[in-house]
Amino acid sequence: MPTGAPDADQYDDRVATHTIRLFGDPVLKRPAAPVAELNGALAKLVDAMYTTMYEAHGAGLAATQVGVQRRLFTYDVQDETGPHVLVNPEIVATSGEWVYEEGCLSLPGLAFEIARPKFVTVQALDLDGNEVVIEGDELLGRVFLHETDHLDGVLMLERLDRDQRKEAMRTLREQGMGVPTPGGRLHAL
Repeated sequence: MPTGAPDADQYDDRVATHTIRLFGDPVLKRPAAPVAELNGALAKLVDAMYTTMYEAHGAGLAATQVGVQRRLFTYDVQDETGPHVLVNPEIVATSGEWVYEEGCLSLPGLAFEIARPKFVTVQALDLDGNEVVIEGDELLGRVFLHETDHLDGVLMLERLDRDQRKEAMRTLREQGMGVPTPGGRLHAL
């Protein structure tokens, strides 16, 4: 099904503008398709995503957040190992629980305490096509879960309890982020 968003193999300068898709953009609710080919266009996309992630002061950025419907994300948790990319990531194990204030580049200005697994194992490919299995705890594990959620079309809002979600929706309405008012009208962006 066409999404109107460029695929990684159709990468062009539109993504290089570093536009992060915001709440209300339908691309954020669509599951991303697997990356089929690792090539120069994908490497160029990843470089643009690193730049965008750093400019936005994010710890991670999913391809869907820049309008590309492919399963990959970049991340850097400032642990001195530099930026990384995971292609076609899958969460293969989780355990424990860790509550942490989580934000999202597609929901600017919002952050909520969210309980997620403390230990996370992800399996993916690197840009050279090598399979990688990475175990992350606390912040790194949370980044894996958060960005994989984006690739599955799931926003942080869906991880909130009822009261937090109501508060978030009220804030989004006040910010004019395309959330229906109680009367059903949409605020303009």
